[in-house]
Amino acid sequence: MTESLDLFSAPAPVDKAQPAIKIKALRDQLNQWAHQYYVLDEPTVPDAEYDRVFRELQALEAAHPDLVTPDSPTQRVIGAVMDGLAPVRHTVPMLSIHTETDTEATGAQAFDARVRRELGLTDADPAIEYVAEPKFDGLAMSLRYENGRLVQAATRGDGEVGEDVTHNIRTIRQIPLTLPEGVPPLLEVRGEVYMRRADFDALNERQREQGGKTFVNPRNAAAGAVRQLDSNITAQRPLSFFAYGLGAITPSAEGGPVFRTHYEMLQTLKSWGFPVAAQVQIAVGATELVAFHQQVGASRDALPYDIDGVVYKVNSLQLQRDLGFKTREPRWAVAHKYPAQEIATKIEGIDVQVGRTGKITPVARLAPVFVGGVTVTNATLHNLFEIRKKGVRVGDTVIVRRAGDVIPEVVGVMPGKRTGYVPNFRMPAACPVCGSAVVREKGEANHRCTGGLFCAAQRKEAILHFAARRAMDIEGLGDKLVDQLVDANVIRTLPDLYRLGLTSLIALERMAEKSAQNVLAALEKSKQTTLPRFLFALGIRHVGEATAKDLARHFGVLDAIMDATEEQLLAVNDVGPIVAKAIRTFFEQPHNREVVEQLRACGVTWPEGPVAERAPQILAGKTVVLTGTLPTLSRDAAKDMLEAAGAKVAGSVSKKTSYVVAGEEAGSKLVKAQELGVPVLDEAGMLELLSGQGV
Repeated sequence: MTESLDLFSAPAPVDKAQPAIKIKALRDQLNQWAHQYYVLDEPTVPDAEYDRVFRELQALEAAHPDLVTPDSPTQRVIGAVMDGLAPVRHTVPMLSIHTETDTEATGAQAFDARVRRELGLTDADPAIEYVAEPKFDGLAMSLRYENGRLVQAATRGDGEVGEDVTHNIRTIRQIPLTLPEGVPPLLEVRGEVYMRRADFDALNERQREQGGKTFVNPRNAAAGAVRQLDSNITAQRPLSFFAYGLGAITPSAEGGPVFRTHYEMLQTLKSWGFPVAAQVQIAVGATELVAFHQQVGASRDALPYDIDGVVYKVNSLQLQRDLGFKTREPRWAVAHKYPAQEIATKIEGIDVQVGRTGKITPVARLAPVFVGGVTVTNATLHNLFEIRKKGVRVGDTVIVRRAGDVIPEVVGVMPGKRTGYVPNFRMPAACPVCGSAVVREKGEANHRCTGGLFCAAQRKEAILHFAARRAMDIEGLGDKLVDQLVDANVIRTLPDLYRLGLTSLIALERMAEKSAQNVLAALEKSKQTTLPRFLFALGIRHVGEATAKDLARHFGVLDAIMDATEEQLLAVNDVGPIVAKAIRTFFEQPHNREVVEQLRACGVTWPEGPVAERAPQILAGKTVVLTGTLPTLSRDAAKDMLEAAGAKVAGSVSKKTSYVVAGEEAGSKLVKAQELGVPVLDEAGMLELLSGQGV
């Protein structure tokens, strides 16, 4: 919103010139916003602000009907054809429906009363049957099928003429390219292209990592993907589709489906292979419309996609024809909105938070604002690159978005609101929690604390990773117990785990003596481990199981790894510059080395020695597959033994497999091994092989 809108709250006009000037200003502003939102896919104001100004224009035009013109935003369907996409004239216009902006129950009641009045019904007449649907926040689409094959997909455009986006729509797997026999020879299916929240978040995260453009919301991302000239780009942006209606339809000579109701038509579309929203249901009368609005509103945050309201449609197609249209809107349908999930507020400050993995995230402190059903006072800014890209500074008026359980985020700055010079935000050089250095690796967008095992913010994550099955394998040390131990300040660093006593564990909520003894036994058992497991358990960035094994094989002893230079680390198989630097950075931190020494002092030990002194790699170059349950060894223990002997343990059987080790309830892998003639061993045979006798 620009400063000129401050005039819109002026007193009622006193002469004819004033309302005309004000109406023109409102129309110009709405047209500008619509162009930015629908054509450029770069919205600059939240939906709530657009709706507020739109309602103000509607009220002024209602008060001065002689000033209403056909080109007013209230009299047309918003949209335009973009350069580069061929125009498509719709056989049946794609018209918008009236929006009921009263978010309370009265919105549904007003629509029902209006329909009954138009049909000439009295209170004594039966209630009207409606179909109630979610109002998707995506891009309207028309799919044209001829003789059961998709031949064209077009956007709504201005309702009469849209854009040909067939090449992109074909990449959406939910949209069938062919239809079953018996469908009409000409069929236009209308629906919504949208992006699921999880897909949207993943897309934006990829864009941030690659330094690309991030998207304001899923609707913005979906619209941008659909309008790409290169369908390869669209295919990389996961889109989805819901069908909700029909356009043109021509029955065959033998006839075709004759629908009596809108609900029947939707169920037929579903049987033809089109996705239809699960929430669609029949609602009888205003009471059930109100209940539907409330029910969907209560579950709105849990939906995997964005909606901004619900839609009510008269179910009987004959009654729809009787009701007809008003201007360019059907009288038989209405969209009933929910409170906006995007709204404007002011940034009062920028702080940083340290995540469980050490990621440093800048967070905007906001002037409190009600959005998406809650009062929001903080919103994520993601990283320094996002702040620079969006031009965010303290004191700016910004658009804040909240959808579902996703953390609120600042999606853009409202232009023209900044007053005076404000310096750019800078990331801290030291972690605000532990004081360790904050670094950003080359090619990464995120800054991270190097505190690792020492940083309190990372404590729970470090302990859970340390105790994981493929790390130290401490059975019973799960999320809830770690939360209690850390929150009660019983555990501050990893070595504190091995200093736990029965008394301190029993004192925890819901911890019986037997359970406490089991945890202590698991801790004692975990002290006997392997060097790869211990390295992996330390949680060194970029060091996974495979890299930990490569390091152990190459150096043989932990001290050699801790003291290795980056050049020496680069000599290890599959260790590149980024991994080498991460290992070197980890062991350069005095507190990390102190944790390692304390763990050793607590009795954590493993077999190690110079490479030349260790057992020969008798299975080097061999590939082994494990399947079924072995009599005495766990799958992990067997895998460790095989890998220690140099074997590669694979997950599937092929002609290149050297051996399959099969236990009880071995399934398809055993069958395939027998078909391919791959040698099959039991546990005893594997142990014999490892001893060198079976090679």
